[in-house]
Amino acid sequence: MVHADHSCGIQDGDQLLYGGEACGYVIEFSNCECFQRYGHLRDLYGPEIAMLPIGDHYTMSPREAACACNLLRPKTVIPMHFGTFPVLVGRPSELQKLVPDIDVVQLKPGVTTSHEQHAPRTPELRRA
Repeated sequence: MVHADHSCGIQDGDQLLYGGEACGYVIEFSNCECFQRYGHLRDLYGPEIAMLPIGDHYTMSPREAACACNLLRPKTVIPMHFGTFPVLVGRPSELQKLVPDIDVVQLKPGVTTSHEQHAPRTPELRRA
């Protein structure tokens, strides 16, 4: 588990409830922060998939997620924390424009995907 710099609230009707302490996880291949102090995760874990928030209000923006992609150099990025509230304006299409050599995969509720379905677009993606 790694540190995350954002709040955590849960909407319950017209109340916003405290959702606990925010954090990120290293799950064999990813992190969710765009800070230089996490650049070492690329060297330690060689991420192939990164799950990054892109909403832009409580989380990173697509531009900041692109920075994280430059640090992590994954083959695939799964954007998260976007589009669930009006203030979360970041979109996967914006991220894809900023990281054209990385496969940006927008997950859909109820649809299964696999890592094998998302092969890298170019062999240079795993630059060390």
